[in-house]
Amino acid sequence: MTGTTIFDSILKGEIPCDEVYSDEHCLAFRDIQPQAPVHILVIPRTRLINLNYAELEDKELLGHLLIIAARVAKQESLENWRAVINNGDKAGQTVFHLHIHVIGGRNLAWPPG
Repeated sequence: MTGTTIFDSILKGEIPCDEVYSDEHCLAFRDIQPQAPVHILVIPRTRLINLNYAELEDKELLGHLLIIAARVAKQESLENWRAVINNGDKAGQTVFHLHIHVIGGRNLAWPPG
């Protein structure tokens, strides 16, 4: 799981995205296969495969990603929304570059999946 991902290509500007937020630590853009009216991905610029690979030194980055997820939700006028991190292929992770799904704009059932 160490090969180049589509997110690497997006970060390099090789593949365009519908950007909604960007800073030196992360990029947020609209999912091309949205599961709700609002479906945005927040990805770190530094590649981390998933939470299984996170270390204590990643805590500031992980916190930053969550703060940006909340900021993006507010920017999209979402009062109720869900943040999802799929961790591993059996949990639905298809791109092995950590990312947070910000999903909202409709009622979200529980349990998911």
